[in-house]
Amino acid sequence: MHGGEIHIRRWVATVVVIAALVGGVFLASGLRHWTGREIVGAATLPVTVEHNAAAVPLGNFKNGFASVLEPVLPAVVNIHSSKVIKQRQGTLPFFNDPFFQQFFGNQGMGQMQQPQSEREESLGSGVIVTSDGTILTNNHVVEGATDIKVDLSDKREFTAKVIGTDSNTDIAVLKIDATDLPTMKFGNSSDLHVGDIVLAVGDPYGIGETATMGIVSATGRSGLGIEGYEDFIQTDAAINPGNSGGALVNLNGDLVGINTAILSNGDDSGMGGEGGNEGIGFAIPINMAHNVMDQLVSHGKVIRGYLGLLPETVTESLAKQFGLSQPGGAVVAQVEPNTPAAKAGIKQGDVILQVNGKPVNSANDLRLEISQTTPGTTVNLQVSRDGKTMTIPVVLGTFPEETANNSTPGQGGETSTAGLKGVKVQNLTSDLSQQLGLPSSVHGVVITSVDPDSAAASTEPPLDRGCVIEEVNHKPVTDIQSYEQAIASAGSQPVLLLVYFPAPNGQGGPQYVVVQPQQ
Repeated sequence: MHGGEIHIRRWVATVVVIAALVGGVFLASGLRHWTGREIVGAATLPVTVEHNAAAVPLGNFKNGFASVLEPVLPAVVNIHSSKVIKQRQGTLPFFNDPFFQQFFGNQGMGQMQQPQSEREESLGSGVIVTSDGTILTNNHVVEGATDIKVDLSDKREFTAKVIGTDSNTDIAVLKIDATDLPTMKFGNSSDLHVGDIVLAVGDPYGIGETATMGIVSATGRSGLGIEGYEDFIQTDAAINPGNSGGALVNLNGDLVGINTAILSNGDDSGMGGEGGNEGIGFAIPINMAHNVMDQLVSHGKVIRGYLGLLPETVTESLAKQFGLSQPGGAVVAQVEPNTPAAKAGIKQGDVILQVNGKPVNSANDLRLEISQTTPGTTVNLQVSRDGKTMTIPVVLGTFPEETANNSTPGQGGETSTAGLKGVKVQNLTSDLSQQLGLPSSVHGVVITSVDPDSAAASTEPPLDRGCVIEEVNHKPVTDIQSYEQAIASAGSQPVLLLVYFPAPNGQGGPQYVVVQPQQ
């Protein structure tokens, strides 16, 4: 069940504030997927907590945080939605057996297979941001809902309509028919620093507004696989099931984030108990949420800037291959034809270091910056190409609708084992390309098998059957012969491959991969 998260802790204020200012280290356990916005995964999060020199003096809050919360709490609402799900009832296996059908025929079987309706409920929180009833919440709280109710702090209940949703950022905008409502003021999430004290506020399960306190543990969290665009605020303020869509506020009472996810190491219920708060929660920065909200209100959808390239984060091993002194930046793994990037002269293998003077530290940085820039805007990209740095202006296009093609891997024809150790390849024919669902621009040799004990199987991402090797050390691969020659010329040095990774839904793409030498 989707939901959000608040569970009241009874803290001794002075002790907690001192602990927050001194700082600490939070140990992240495994990530897991979420029925109520718990996260799935198997990574640990490196968290550094720094002292915040600009923290508010303790004397200002010697009696707690009531002065901050009193004007904030009435602007937080409870959201409960429902949707009808049709499920087909299964039949007992032996009813499909011809022997039993001799006696029973199909009588009663049709009735057993009639779809049944089931109502799924969802609970969460929201934040009133305009006095006439505009509410910010999470998309997953209302996604697919046929009926949405909003309960205010004064116990009034309203039916809400959806103004717009954006699954890529998990933001939804609702509207209720009301006036003179209490609102929460927008803050500036860019002003947040590690160590800043924050309060998480929500209205879980309709029990009333509740609040917890903590600090900002990190900013700019990404790579969690929760949303399409990730730039999370991480906090240890308790965000428990039932509180999704609630507010993260600073000590001025300003809205700085929309609570969206928790890390939990308990059960999968998402309803508290062992599946409750583990001291690691995530909130969408309000600057991102506000931008999305404005577009949903104005256009009913989010219009994002578009370059038309596939970026990849430059790791330490990639930095060496591209002649860079340190990791960072986004290497261009693919440029789509007739796109803004292609028209501006961006090339495969370029490393984008800055956008309008702002450093690009990863592929995610580039995606966020471009996606939040209005189409038609000219952006100046600082690019490293063949050891030289240049600035290339690009007029952004509009991000196109995503498409998907089904693909089924196949193989056949002459194979080769003379290249990478433990890797078998064959020429990429037009028939094989069609079976794999590859774009016509993809060329090279396709991998038919990879020894799991080989260095190729331990790359990131790992090479696998169906991957297409397009380049070896920047040299194009057109067939088995050119592939073998390029591998042979690398000798015992690490090999830089440009590999096209097909995906089950056809939305694959090329990535640079470094294969270490293997004896």
